[in-house]
Amino acid sequence: MNRKYYGKVIFELSKAGRTGYYLSPNGCNNALATLPTGLLRKDIPRLPEADEPTVVRHYTNMSANNFGVDSGFYPLGSCTMKYNPKINEEMASLPEFTGLHPHQPADTVQGALKAYHDLQRMLSEIGGMAEFTLNPYAGAHGELTGLMVIRAYHMSRGDNARTKVIIPDSAHGTNPASAAVAGLKVVEVKSLPDGTVDVEALRPLLDETVAAVMMTNPNTVGIFEHSIPEIAGMVHDAGALMYYDGANLNPMLGMARPGDMGFDVMHINLHKTFSTPHGGGGPGAGPVGVRAGLEKFLPGPRVVKHNLGDEDYFALDYDVENPSDSLGRISSWLGNFAVELRALAYILSLGKDGLAMAGPLATLNANYIKESLRDLYKLPIDRVCKHEFVFDGLADKSTGVTTLDIAKRLLDHGYHAPTIYFPLLFHESLMIEPTETESRETLDEFIAVMREIAREAAETPETVKTAPHDCPVGRPDDTAAALNPVVSFYEL
Repeated sequence: MNRKYYGKVIFELSKAGRTGYYLSPNGCNNALATLPTGLLRKDIPRLPEADEPTVVRHYTNMSANNFGVDSGFYPLGSCTMKYNPKINEEMASLPEFTGLHPHQPADTVQGALKAYHDLQRMLSEIGGMAEFTLNPYAGAHGELTGLMVIRAYHMSRGDNARTKVIIPDSAHGTNPASAAVAGLKVVEVKSLPDGTVDVEALRPLLDETVAAVMMTNPNTVGIFEHSIPEIAGMVHDAGALMYYDGANLNPMLGMARPGDMGFDVMHINLHKTFSTPHGGGGPGAGPVGVRAGLEKFLPGPRVVKHNLGDEDYFALDYDVENPSDSLGRISSWLGNFAVELRALAYILSLGKDGLAMAGPLATLNANYIKESLRDLYKLPIDRVCKHEFVFDGLADKSTGVTTLDIAKRLLDHGYHAPTIYFPLLFHESLMIEPTETESRETLDEFIAVMREIAREAAETPETVKTAPHDCPVGRPDDTAAALNPVVSFYEL
């Protein structure tokens, strides 16, 4: 890192009168004279002035401050930040895809429509569902769409009293938010000490006002919900549906399918399980799948295949039918096309056998880290985990070193911090998910650093409490930054 640019903003490198371009006099400078006075600025914009080398060096050095899965290990629990193979990017960037226009006739985009259709069928097979829509733009959008499907199902039967969704206390925050946006009331069900849903606490909550039970399996603490068949039977007997939050589908690949467990509706986070770069608000995709009998409620359009003699012809379903029970459009066109292409490339690259290895390897990696650190970090749930697990801070609480301190110190060692203080089941949650893409060497290096931080906490706790020491930003006041953000250089 060039120290000249380290931690500075472009305004600090600005010099009055300095430019990185030259425009010869050609009459274009007089264009302002033709604009109406009311459209002209009163003051010259306060933009930075810098030559091209300064600009290039500044932003190149600033880019090195970004951390991503291409930079290093990213054990972000509950989010499955795994490596994104570059073949995915190459396929999604093909000009035959990027040059398409949504209004082109179906005859001219048969390849793209086939890609959509193939992905719909592959996700249906992977999820154990009858049909999928690719339209939702993100996981939370998928949740909302799935809950809207469930509402439409109940309303089609005249069962309008079903206005509640039961959600475990360990659920992702998007679950209750999506239910509220869908116009449903949230009812919380407690978890047992091992992190699984308390079946006996759930039983009395199931009545004629419940539309669905919304669950993640494995759950948010990385434990497999072994009572799913019993829960699904109870829910269906009560006339409600089972919704599967696909955030934690990754360890299930090749091992179990939500549809086989008894779930009726699910969404899949393509940007997690199927390897699209994500973070910072996007891109994402949250396809929604349904069991047989619920297909007609899915939003349109979807891609359908017709057999025309010796050839297949792909079309949008609203070209051939427009079912009155459908939700209609919930997004423009067919969702995030490039994200879906990446997911398709990932599935085709791995194939059936490769996908079947992802779940077991993710589980192996998570348990390897857990067992290697359990002597120094507090393990509140002592069970075999799936893709992720949760520590409750250091085992030795006398040092005063917190989960936040540990996360900050990891930054000095070149690792992205795991998820901290979530789920809320434990006071100092430290959620770690290594994914299946990391080698044993990477895991061993991470384990060694975590053990070193525990040693520092015991011997020189201030080293950890004052971390990070080698980052452009140390420890900002998070509350003040949220309440009174400084968004302009001139506010400084």
